[in-house]
Amino acid sequence: MEENYLSLSELKNLLEKEKDNRGSLSQEQQYALQHAQLFSRIGITKTKELIKELMQIPMIDFSIAVKIADIMPIDSDGVRAILAKERFSLSKEEIDQVLKIVANYQ
Repeated sequence: MEENYLSLSELKNLLEKEKDNRGSLSQEQQYALQHAQLFSRIGITKTKELIKELMQIPMIDFSIAVKIADIMPIDSDGVRAILAKERFSLSKEEIDQVLKIVANYQ
C-alpha cells in the first residue's frame, strides 16, 4: 500500500466527487468531508501553488508543505509548532519567508 499526503482542499474535492458518484458516503468519509469543509481555507489550485512555493525553501519537503498549507500559520509560533517533531528547525529568516508566502495566499 502506498501512502500519499493530501491537503484538506484536495481531500474535500475528492470526497465531494465521490459523494456525487455514489450518492452517499460512509460515516467516516462524511466526518472527513465535514472536517475538510470546515477547515480548508483556500481552494485546491491555490493550495497546490502554495505547496510548490513552500517547497522552494530548503528543509521543507512535501509533507511539511502540506501541513503548513492546511494550517496556514499566522505567526512564527505556529510554524514552530508544525515543525516541533522534526529533527531540524528553521532559521528566523526562513520562518519569516514561510509566513510571507502563506500571507500571500490568505
